[in-house]
Amino acid sequence: MKILVVGSGAREHTICWKLKQSRKVSKLYCAPGNAGIGQIAEIVHIKADNLVEITEFSAENKIDLVVVGPEGPLVGGLVDMLKEKGIRAFGPVKKGARLEGSKSYSKDFMQKYNIPTARYEVFTDSAKALESLKDFEVPVVVKADGLAAGKGVLICETKEDAKEAIKSIIDQKQFGEAGDTVVIEEFLDGTETSLLCFVDGKSIVPMESARDYKKAYDGDMGLNTGGMGNFSPNPIYTQKLNAYIEENIIARTLNGFKEEGIDFCGVLFIGLMIKGDQAKVLEYNTRFGDPETESVLPRLESDLVDIMEKCIDGNLSSDDLKWKEEKSVTVIIASGGYPEEYKKGFEITGLDQVDEDIVVFHGGTTLKDGKVVTDGGRVLAVSALGNTLEEARERVYKNIPKIHFSNMQYRTDIAKL
Repeated sequence: MKILVVGSGAREHTICWKLKQSRKVSKLYCAPGNAGIGQIAEIVHIKADNLVEITEFSAENKIDLVVVGPEGPLVGGLVDMLKEKGIRAFGPVKKGARLEGSKSYSKDFMQKYNIPTARYEVFTDSAKALESLKDFEVPVVVKADGLAAGKGVLICETKEDAKEAIKSIIDQKQFGEAGDTVVIEEFLDGTETSLLCFVDGKSIVPMESARDYKKAYDGDMGLNTGGMGNFSPNPIYTQKLNAYIEENIIARTLNGFKEEGIDFCGVLFIGLMIKGDQAKVLEYNTRFGDPETESVLPRLESDLVDIMEKCIDGNLSSDDLKWKEEKSVTVIIASGGYPEEYKKGFEITGLDQVDEDIVVFHGGTTLKDGKVVTDGGRVLAVSALGNTLEEARERVYKNIPKIHFSNMQYRTDIAKL
């Protein structure tokens, strides 16, 4: 099979790495890829948001399967365009991707189908949004409605912070058109967990659980990021909690898909807040999470190509997913200053010095004069397996000092339970 992966982050590097293990793959492409992906796949110099050129390339090169990594192309309708050309694609069509593309639509979907979530209100007018703050306790959550690269969710500790957040999103266009609408939510207390699921249009099959660390600095301090680390499985995910989630979240979500006529094929990422043996949905994403993918896929024993094909054909079962007993830990190495301003172009050294049981997935990297240099905020994802979380964690943090680039930053408390 000839497979094209769309995207350029550590998530896409991990997907390529896992697909490469399949005997079914004869040729692997990635558009636009990065320095690490270029070591295992042929780079196609087309940006992920250039939907027309990606579709044309897939048709001209007789691609058997297109795997769409980022949310932007999904929300933009890339899968719809590929299907029109008769090209098999793994990822939801535009109608399904809207669950991530619009937070207000997503919240309305949850409310309509009685899926547990935080109380919320939606606004397009900043004055009305500011007035509504009297109905919320602090902390309060202010969200840009559209896609904002994982940075459009602001947790405000005071009413003044919330007012500034509303003004910056709606009036000052901090996130551009993504902030034309804002969602104000009650703050949910508890422990966050990530649940990625394969969906074949008829069923939702959960993968192994994981936990993401959103804040930039140790102790969950600083601004929200796209994710600074992850581990899998999440020990909070008990059998009792699993039963609650299956009945109250997964089954109701699937019912919503059927009622709304959403033919969903791909990955549904359910962000959850856990308290006791119950859970509420923080958000839906309609693709593999990042950095969840870097922790979850290394634990997958099954052939990823088989799973994706069964999702497209509508015949996936839970028996198709086999998992390693080992635990995994991933730590993100970021550019200094991320998630705000940061510089690019620093040479990365030491990647050839890490231990054999370490996998370094490239996020924001590129090649310049034959050297790997930084090219983004989240630069590398350092992942390891271990018999325990502690063992996997120790392996990761033992190897990070071997890697170097100017102004690198990372959290030192990932998976420190």
